[in-house]
Amino acid sequence: MHGRFPLSVSVPPSAAGQRLDQFLVAQIPDISRSRVQQLLREEQALVNGSPAKVSLKLRGGEEITILSTPQPPPLRAIAEHIPLDIIYEDADLAVVNKPAGMMVHAGAGATEDERNHGTLVNALLHRFGTLSGVGGELRPGIVHRLDKQTSGLIIVAKNDVAHRKLAQQFSKREVKKRYIALVHGWPAKDHGTISTAISRDLLRRTRMTTRGSAGRSAVTHYEVRERIASPYGKFALLDVRIETGRSHQIRVHMSSLGHAVVGDTLYGAARELKPAATSGSRPTLRLDRNFLHAAAIEFEQPGSGQRLELEAPLPQELVELLAKLRS
Repeated sequence: MHGRFPLSVSVPPSAAGQRLDQFLVAQIPDISRSRVQQLLREEQALVNGSPAKVSLKLRGGEEITILSTPQPPPLRAIAEHIPLDIIYEDADLAVVNKPAGMMVHAGAGATEDERNHGTLVNALLHRFGTLSGVGGELRPGIVHRLDKQTSGLIIVAKNDVAHRKLAQQFSKREVKKRYIALVHGWPAKDHGTISTAISRDLLRRTRMTTRGSAGRSAVTHYEVRERIASPYGKFALLDVRIETGRSHQIRVHMSSLGHAVVGDTLYGAARELKPAATSGSRPTLRLDRNFLHAAAIEFEQPGSGQRLELEAPLPQELVELLAKLRS
């Protein structure tokens, strides 16, 4: 439904028996059921001129008047008691070993709870109380990010001065980051550099791509640590260093070579690792995350200028998967 408000819609006989909120979701493009329910709670959608319950069963023939579009409630980071693995901490910053499955900060989602709970930012606010405000209310302390299903080291700024100095190091490419990745197949070379630009995939907006015409520069260096020939296929364990920090950079770059990161179904990896028929009764393996871990980071402490080199071991679920493939 487009146009000026109020808007009216007649319920056809074919919609008899439908819940009111289900009917409206179908009538208003690009809106979730939670937003429709908000619209009804705020009495911005009327049935035959009167407020109605979300669960109202339509009979057909009703006139529904929509007075305005529902506005999502403003998101604010909230403190939550969530355990954190802190690798390093001083007066200016902390370095956290983020687990896979945790979003760095609130993002788009169907409901307020889904968008605004369980994030790294919420855990940090509970732990430290206040953080830098440079990134805004939703991203206090966040200087850089990791994808939700990627684990490893992330720097958090406690004050604005530290945040700006750290951000400057990132923009000048003075921060050194090393990742460990397991990819499908064996790269042709033991080491290489990928420098294709990365842009948003116009057909699938959740993806990035190297095929776009107006991408941002991105540089990824990889080195093969181990080639694994397993009953589940061939895999390569890589050390990866990135000069830039584009969204999904390592995942997109490795996929562009035909070597998707294990577990990364968004960029072509299988959901399950199935053994070859000739390998006996081995079980199917499943990894509910990406095999990508930010293992080391090196940067300058913004106050003292001291060079910090920090590492985080490979998470247990990745160690266990490697052991099963090697066996």
